[in-house]
Amino acid sequence: MITVTEKAKDQVGVLRQEEGHAEAANLRVSVKGGGCSGLMYDLSFDEEIKSSDEVFEDQGLKILVDKKSMLYLLGTTLDFSDGLNGKGFQFINPNASRTCGCGESFAV
Repeated sequence: MITVTEKAKDQVGVLRQEEGHAEAANLRVSVKGGGCSGLMYDLSFDEEIKSSDEVFEDQGLKILVDKKSMLYLLGTTLDFSDGLNGKGFQFINPNASRTCGCGESFAV
C-alpha cells in the first residue's frame, strides 16, 4: 500500500487542476531506471486503470501502481514539502537503502 499525506493530496489536487486534468484523473506512481542512485520516482495523471495495476485509495485519492514498481514502493508514503530546503514531492520509502541528496532517486 502507498499512503499520501494531506499536504501531498492537496498539491496533487492543485496540479490536476493546473494541468487541466479531469477530477476523475488518478495519480500514477511508478519507478523507472535512472538518477544518481539508479532508480527514479515518476508521478503522472492517468484516467485509465490497466488490468495489471495495483489500485489504492488514501485521502480520497486513487493511486495506480504497476506490478513491477509495486515491488519498490510497498509501504511508501508520499509527502509534499514547501520549506526552505526545497519544494516538491517527497517519497518516504522504507525499501530504499540509500537516496540521493535531492530525494528523486534511490537504490534498494
